[in-house]
Amino acid sequence: MNIYGYIRVSSHDQNEERQVIALKEMGIAEKNIYLDKQSGKNFNRPQYKKLLRKLKENDLLYVKSIDRLGRNYEEILQQWRVLTKEKAVDIMVLDMPLLDTRRGKDLMGTFLSDIVLQILSFVAENERTNIRQRQAEGIAAAKARGVQFGRPPKPLPANFHSICQRWQQGEITGTTAARECGMPLSTFRYQAEIFFK
Repeated sequence: MNIYGYIRVSSHDQNEERQVIALKEMGIAEKNIYLDKQSGKNFNRPQYKKLLRKLKENDLLYVKSIDRLGRNYEEILQQWRVLTKEKAVDIMVLDMPLLDTRRGKDLMGTFLSDIVLQILSFVAENERTNIRQRQAEGIAAAKARGVQFGRPPKPLPANFHSICQRWQQGEITGTTAARECGMPLSTFRYQAEIFFK
């Protein structure tokens, strides 16, 4: 039996240290800890896929909490079945000791862990929905205050207006005009459309 750990954080600037410490305290070798810095909306994650290929029957997988496994209700339940039924792997969720497939392998134990799993999976997806709603509300409030998002636009080159006129009069092609302005053709066309409005 091999022991593995799986860690997920939603973005590259999030710190995974808390999860690393918790898994190392369980005696998991660093080479057996797999980390993805990616959203939990689905299981299309490189390190998770690599871990899935590595797991064999009777191996043990630790995760800190169910939302570290994922945040999509249906997919968490499906992956749980893949891991426990198809791969015959045991799973231990550190923050929820009831989700330890090594105990209660009888009908009652399986029933209880299935209920807990469904509740926690629902909570994980619900939190993902709430996060997205809070982000949207925050962005809307910031825009209402006049906050600009994205990269500030580059200033147009000094010769832009004269080149635009030549292009509109058919003296030069769009490709030539874009090259003379030092910008991609799509950018030139977009800016020219604004200029001629």
